[in-house]
Amino acid sequence: MELLLIRHLPTEWNKSGLLQGSQDIPLLPVYDEDLTKLEENKKMISSFHPEIVVASGLIRTQQTASYYGYQKPIIEPLLNELNFGQYEGFEKKHLLAVKEWSLDPKSLTLGERLSDFEKRIILFLNKYNNYARILVFGHGAWIRALISLYRVGSIQEMNQVSVHNNELIYLTINQQLLQLG
Repeated sequence: MELLLIRHLPTEWNKSGLLQGSQDIPLLPVYDEDLTKLEENKKMISSFHPEIVVASGLIRTQQTASYYGYQKPIIEPLLNELNFGQYEGFEKKHLLAVKEWSLDPKSLTLGERLSDFEKRIILFLNKYNNYARILVFGHGAWIRALISLYRVGSIQEMNQVSVHNNELIYLTINQQLLQLG
């Protein structure tokens, strides 16, 4: 299975450095820099030929899909961003001060247990395993966690990965990763 993952375009909370998580925050107006990157990404998508296009249940991914020309992606709640619980709406620095966030994220329970978050990502991969090429409009922590799963077999290193708004990432998922669940 091949995945093209695009983190949603910026929101006001992104620009302010606030954790959004499960909050349904709309996009800011799209400016030249984002439009330039969007057009570059569209060229890669056109050569990828996705069989299916999915977005989370949160408006910012659906709006991003629309900017990319996908008016009706499949809405998949398994793609929803990590629920940051009490940290939602606060600056990221507050969560960064929690040592487990960097060292052992799976030990944390925020608005959801991070071990459950990891299971949700694996469940997504298994649910869509019958597709060869999937275009995903998603979120920062979700994509970072998937990259960590891809690299080390768990979300343990998700916070050593950076994913910017409107960044496109390509991953090939193998059977070994699917069997983690």
